[in-house]
Amino acid sequence: MTDSASTSSPARAAERHLGHRTGWLRAAVLGANDGIVSVAAMIVGVAAADSGRSAIITAGIAGLVAGAASMAAGEYVSVSSQADAEHADLALEQRELTGDPEGERAELEEIYRERGLSPELAEQVAAELSARDDLLAVHARDELGMTALSHARPFQAAGASAAAFTVGAALPLLAVLLAPSSVRIEVTMAATALALALTGWSGARLGGAPPARGTVRVVVWGIAAMLLTMLVGRLVGTTV
Repeated sequence: MTDSASTSSPARAAERHLGHRTGWLRAAVLGANDGIVSVAAMIVGVAAADSGRSAIITAGIAGLVAGAASMAAGEYVSVSSQADAEHADLALEQRELTGDPEGERAELEEIYRERGLSPELAEQVAAELSARDDLLAVHARDELGMTALSHARPFQAAGASAAAFTVGAALPLLAVLLAPSSVRIEVTMAATALALALTGWSGARLGGAPPARGTVRVVVWGIAAMLLTMLVGRLVGTTV
């Protein structure tokens, strides 16, 4: 007799989706990248103008504090606006469900038919779902495209962005603090390129994307921003 364990199909591996990271990951990657690039560019630009060590460090610290606060405020305001729009849509949908339940049920039927269900099955599914206590959640998902993963979280986005900006900005600031004055620009740019590569690789890995593409994209644009700021710093330093 064949052992049932040997004939049974192997257990299906659990799927590992990464969509739940979207909200904070976007804010964190943006914050870290902005912190590294903006503060490093500020430091390089001020250093290129032949400024002293004190002025360079002051500019770097000021950029870190101002940037972290700005990123937090910007993310909070932006994501709060998205949350307000979501709440307004849900309130409107609730009014429509109360005032015209049959019309809303017909909308569900149409949605399911467009997704490939037969008219009979679409009617049956819409009828069963319309009898649920969480009918608003059903319409939010299927009619408005809102899910638990898509809901706006202003405080989460603001906190992730500000924390990531601070960590990212600290890297070029630490580099310029430790570097000898004769090579502070070179050391800062090298440390920044390394930090950008790490940020691009980490963001891609956390989001399930190919790491090489994200790494190259972040490093190239970051170095371009530093070179532009260094050029401006040298031009201003020679004319002021």
